[in-house]
Order: sequence, then C-alpha cells, then structure tokens
Amino acid sequence: MYFTVDQAPHHRLPLYKTVLCVTCALLLIVNGFSLYHNLQALKGSNFLLSRSARVADRLQYLNVLVLDAESSLRGYFISESETFLGPSKTAAAEVESEFAELETLLADSPSQLKNLAQLRSLVRRKLSILNESVGVYKQGGLEDIVKIAKVSDGRAAMDEIRLLVVIMVQEQNEILAARSASFYQDYQKAVMLGIGINVLAILVLVMFYQLVRRSFKTRAAVEFALKNANDTLESTVVKRTEQLSVLSRHLISVSEEEKARLARELHDELGANLTAISMDLGAVTQQLLKTEPELAAQLRRAKATLLETVELKRRIVEDLRPSLLDNLGLCAAIESYCEEFTRMSKVKCDTEIEVDIDQSEATLRIALFRIVQESLTNITKYAKAGNVSVTLKRVEQGLTLRIIDDGIGIADEALVKPMSHGLLGMRERALLLGGTLTIRRGRGERGTCIEAAIPLPVAGAAAQGGPLGHVELTEIAEESSRLA
Repeated sequence: MYFTVDQAPHHRLPLYKTVLCVTCALLLIVNGFSLYHNLQALKGSNFLLSRSARVADRLQYLNVLVLDAESSLRGYFISESETFLGPSKTAAAEVESEFAELETLLADSPSQLKNLAQLRSLVRRKLSILNESVGVYKQGGLEDIVKIAKVSDGRAAMDEIRLLVVIMVQEQNEILAARSASFYQDYQKAVMLGIGINVLAILVLVMFYQLVRRSFKTRAAVEFALKNANDTLESTVVKRTEQLSVLSRHLISVSEEEKARLARELHDELGANLTAISMDLGAVTQQLLKTEPELAAQLRRAKATLLETVELKRRIVEDLRPSLLDNLGLCAAIESYCEEFTRMSKVKCDTEIEVDIDQSEATLRIALFRIVQESLTNITKYAKAGNVSVTLKRVEQGLTLRIIDDGIGIADEALVKPMSHGLLGMRERALLLGGTLTIRRGRGERGTCIEAAIPLPVAGAAAQGGPLGHVELTEIAEESSRLA
C-alpha cells in the first residue's frame, strides 16, 4: 500500500509511555519546588539560630563591660592613675549600643524585652554608682570610698545583674535548643522527602530504561530483518540484471546473425532475380523498339524503376550488413561510412584507423562498426556539431575506439545514468567483447567523447561473450516469465 504525504499514517506515542513521561516531568517539578521550599525553610531556621547565638553573645558582652568598668575603678583607686578609667568612661556608650542591638534582636520576644528593660535599669544604676564613686574619690580620697563601700549594696547590684544575664542567656539557650530541634526536624523532613522523590524518579527512569531497551531490541530486530531483505533483494537485482545483460548481448548477436542472413538472401536471391528481370526487360525493349515504340518506352520506364529498386535493395543490404566490412575489412568500412556521413550531414569527419581486424574476428568487427554507426547517428540527431573525429588505436591493454565531437554535449543526467537505447546498445556491444564503454565530456568540456576499450586477445573475449546455448536461453526466458 502506498501513501501520499498528506495520507501518510501518523504514529503517536503509546499512552503508557506518555503517562510515564508526564509523571517523570511532574516528579522533577515537584522535586524542584520541594528543594526550593526546604532551602528557604533551612535558611529561616539558620537565621533564627544565628540570632539566638548573637543575643547570648551580646548579653555576655554586657556583663563583661560592667565588670571591666568596675575593675578599672578599682585600679584607679589603688594606683590613682586615670589611665585605668578608660573602660569606665566608654562603658556607658558601649552599653547603650549593645542594648539597642539587643532590642532589635529580641523584637519578637515580649518576655525577653521585659527582662532587657530591667537589665538596662540595673546596668545604668550600676554605672551611675561607679561614676559617683570617681567624684567621691577625687574629693575625699580612698577613705571615703571605703566608707561608702561598707554601707553600699554594690555587690548585690552586681549579683543581680549577673543573675538577670544568666536568666536571659538561659532562656536564649532554651530558645536556641528548641530552634535547633525544629531545624533538625525540618532537615530530616526535607531529606526524607528528597529521598522519596528521588526513589520515585529512579523507578520511573528504570521503567523508561526498560521501555527504551525493549524498543531498541525491537528496532534492532527490524533493522536486521530489513538488512537481510535488502541484501536478498540486492543480490536478486544483481542476478536479474546480469541475466538481462546476458540476454541483451545474446539478442544483439542473434540480431546481427539475422541481419547477415537477410543481407545474403537479399544480395544473392533477390539480386539475381532483379538482374534477370532487368536483362529480360532490355531484350524485350530491343525487340519492340521498331515495331511498338510506345511499348518500348513503357518498358524503359519499367526498367528505370527496376534500377531504383536495385539501388534500394543495395542500401538495405548495406544497412543490414555492410559489404565493405566483409570484403575489405573494418578500416575501409569505417572510412567509407564516415565519408557518407560527411556527404549527408555536411559535418566534417576525420578518421584515424591505425589497425585493421582479422577477417576471422567477425563479432569484433561488426561490434566496433555498430558503435561508430550509432555514435554518428546520435551526433546527426542531437549534437549540432561542426567536426567529428573517429580514432581506432591499438594500446597495451587492447584496442581503443574513440569518437569525439564539438557539439553541445550530452546532458549531465545522461552521463550519470544513460537511458537511451542507442547508448545502452553500444555499452552492451562493448560488454559482448569483454570491454567497457565510457561516455564523458569532450575537450575543454565541449562536445561528447565516446570511448570503447576492448581487451586482447579479442577472439577469446568475443568467444566468451558469444551467443548463449539453447538451454541457458530457455532458463532465462522461464525466469523472466516467472518474474513478470
């Protein structure tokens, strides 16, 4: 069954393969969204963890700032050197900066903000007391500081600050632990979800692999069967082509034999009969010339017609089998035919025949002559040439016959794949002699060159390509009938 382009059947992907493709695509999309969501969740959890750690670090640093301020005052009181007052002078600004950052970090925790406000109050009061102690020391000395220390609750204030810092740090540690646990749970969920999606994707890929493997095996089997069919068909075509070529060469040989037989019969029997009729007409004309001049004139006209018939018979005989070919050889036959070709077509034809063929090689002589004859006929019909050269030479490999014209040249498609009966006939005649026939462009890509290469010894080649036996011809005919 044959289909046009519009009528060609459309092959669609099977439904189960389509479902697998869509499932695999959906799994990949879901996996992508899941990975993005899990990444965002992990980033949020990591941010909360880092914020809790920063809060704990800031609280510890506040405690360190207060302790450094208190320690710097003790060094000042003992050494009376104001270089020790550096930490106490900068403590207030640094403490306020830390409280501002802590307020930002604890903005979402009201309980911690309440503790932070209480801690700020304690720290400010402690720093205020430390600053007042410096003034008292400058006015009264170390004794006044000792008296104030005995009655003040500075130790309790420091303990209160430390306790509140510990409480806040502990609360931050608890928040940090809770967030770490939540982070770990989210991480576990993300890992499990990713593993599940990957397992499904692997299963789908395995199914795809099985389908592809099955399709590949099926396609390989089909290709193998197709290759075997092509090889069988190719060998069959080669065999049939060779049989047809053999049959064609046989028909050429039979045709030449039949033409020779007809030429002999026409020349011998018909020629003798026409000659006898001409002689009888001449004798009767002489007898009636005086008594019946009108009948004598009529007989002369009949004799003229008879002479035209004799000339027609001679041309037919020459076309069937040139007498010069059998009597004077191939060289004389080709030269005579080329002269006749020049006279009839007004195309100059030069000949260069360096060898002549022995009279025993009848098959070779007639084949070469027919190639020349067919080539000149094609030149007359199609080439529009002004000059033609015919060359026959003996070379190391055998004989080379070359016919070159300066016409319009043969078409490219005919060069690649000649389909003309005349060209095919010339090629088969060359094959009949065991040789080859080549058709190409002439000199300077102008005109056409037909070259026949015939190997020697010619007798053996001609004998190998001679007529087929009756049995072989019968087998070919039966095979051709079966194929038809």
